Amino acid sequence: MTQTRRPRPADTVVDPKIDSQLDRLSAQRERLVTRHSHRLRDLMEAREDLRGVHAMADFVDDAVRWSA
Repeated sequence: MTQTRRPRPADTVVDPKIDSQLDRLSAQRERLVTRHSHRLRDLMEAREDLRGVHAMADFVDDAVRWSA
């Protein structure tokens, strides 16, 4: 679920401070997505009765299981 930023046009001037902030925020987002997926998987393992309640939760749980 990693997103890559689009390349910038060659004539674009970028403030290094903003560029580093964007890199930091992108890395933070990736960590949060990973943490959320793992916690959802743990919840689905602990509570089998939740299967079928929310289609997206089932999808993420299955995706994490298949990627292991």
